[in-house]
Amino acid sequence: MSAVSEAAPAICESHYHKKPEHDYLKLFLQSRQARGVSPSTLEFYKERLVRFGAGVNYFFDRVSRAKIEQHLNSIPPNGRGLGTRHAEYRALRAFYNWLAVEYEVDNPMRNIRAPILSKVILPSLTREQVESLIGAVESARDKAIIALFADSGLRLSELVSIKASDINWQDRTIPRIMGKGRKEALAPFGELSEGYLRAWLAEYLSPNGSYIWGVNARGIQIMLRRLQERTGLPCNPHTFRRTFAVLLRKAGVDCLTIRDLGRWESVSMVERYTRSFGFSYAMRFYKAPLG
Repeated sequence: MSAVSEAAPAICESHYHKKPEHDYLKLFLQSRQARGVSPSTLEFYKERLVRFGAGVNYFFDRVSRAKIEQHLNSIPPNGRGLGTRHAEYRALRAFYNWLAVEYEVDNPMRNIRAPILSKVILPSLTREQVESLIGAVESARDKAIIALFADSGLRLSELVSIKASDINWQDRTIPRIMGKGRKEALAPFGELSEGYLRAWLAEYLSPNGSYIWGVNARGIQIMLRRLQERTGLPCNPHTFRRTFAVLLRKAGVDCLTIRDLGRWESVSMVERYTRSFGFSYAMRFYKAPLG
């Protein structure tokens, strides 16, 4: 039998007895990284696959469908549990789809249905609340960050990668945003954000070709967390992204257009984000049947 390459181990009986599951996990993560997956998504996969692997007595290529279902069903369905169960399902599906293609093994995820997500109304901010958050910070940089998050629906990874040369002031767009999956896309912004952004760039002379904030993603998260503690308002990139979708929906923009403006993969996520708008809009016409 020929020697098996360390970089791409083939699944066979001799390999099965020599290689632990984390070899496959490492190769899977390397394959996702090569496709441009963000560091946060890589951590998402790693955290869940390591947790799953720690609870089974099999190599990853020998896990049965029953074992996966047992693992998913062990996650409580109440509270945030169902979301966590769905996250575990997505990570396992991605891994075993990759494993089946790369090493031609049976895919135990093939006929396992995704857990049904509970249709909770996710939090978002009103325009007044966003303006309140902008007013609660003194730094021109922080004002520009908050305004762009809400005005453009930027993901954190998209925002931190902005360079001064990327900004098209005439059209008020950032044309070289690298979105999910490292796909190049446009991000729009409005007049208010332009003012804050110009004020910050006039103050901060970033080195030529470098990012404009002078702080990394972790620094932005810390700033937002402290702001949330001071104001009591939800203050994180995901909430701002939902706020972007809800405010556009309230302005009469349809979900398909919001999907394109916000660089979402599908319209279903926009519909999920804007569910609160549908209820509040319907309430405008509500008349109590019993008076």
